[in-house]
Order: sequence, then C-alpha cells, then structure tokens
Amino acid sequence: MYSIKHGWDIRYAMTHGHMPSAHTAFIISLVTSVGLFDTDHFRSGAFAISVILAIIVIDDAVRLRMYMGDQGRYLNMLVRQLPVDEKKYPRLKERVGHKISEVIAGGILGFILTILLAKLLG
Repeated sequence: MYSIKHGWDIRYAMTHGHMPSAHTAFIISLVTSVGLFDTDHFRSGAFAISVILAIIVIDDAVRLRMYMGDQGRYLNMLVRQLPVDEKKYPRLKERVGHKISEVIAGGILGFILTILLAKLLG
C-alpha cells in the first residue's frame, strides 16, 4: 500500500510500521490455521495459546512500538538542539509502530489468505 502512494523502494519493505501489519497478518494466519486444523479445532489448548500469543504480538505492534516512536521523536528533538555530528549519531526512526487501520488490514489479510489457502489445499 505504501508503494502505491509513494512509489516502490526496497528500503521501505524492510522497515517497520507500514500497511498492512505483517506481524498481525502472520499471527492471525497462525491462529486461523490452529483453529482449522487442530483436532479439537477452536476448543483446543493450542488454539487458546495461539490467541494469547496473537494478543501479545498485536499489542506489541500497536502500543509498544508507538511508544518507541514517541521516544525517538523526543530524543530527535533533544539531539537537534545539541552540536552533534549527524553522521556519527543519526536520527532515530519515529515511525516504528502500526496504526489501528494497518493492524485491522493485516488481520483481515492473514485470515482471508489462510482460508483461501486451506480451501485450495483442501
């Protein structure tokens, strides 16, 4: 999605915090796979553990990384006021977390692609 708006650049594919959330897509795909293919399906212990893991990963993608971005923004603001070498101390990334819309899109993408792959492989 980012490449449609800003043009394709491989550097952006390797950074954090863009649409959709790959972390969320992966973990929702895992939860869906466990629910579909485990012997007890959505009532298994493995499914419960995968849901808890998904909550942790999604919370990390949204809240924790946004706090990291805020800290980067504040530190960059402080460093700009000091006479330091920008090459020796490069600016910190300020966009490392995901917006809620990016997480929702990643979750939908992970769920739909897993269902489609499960139907194709049968």
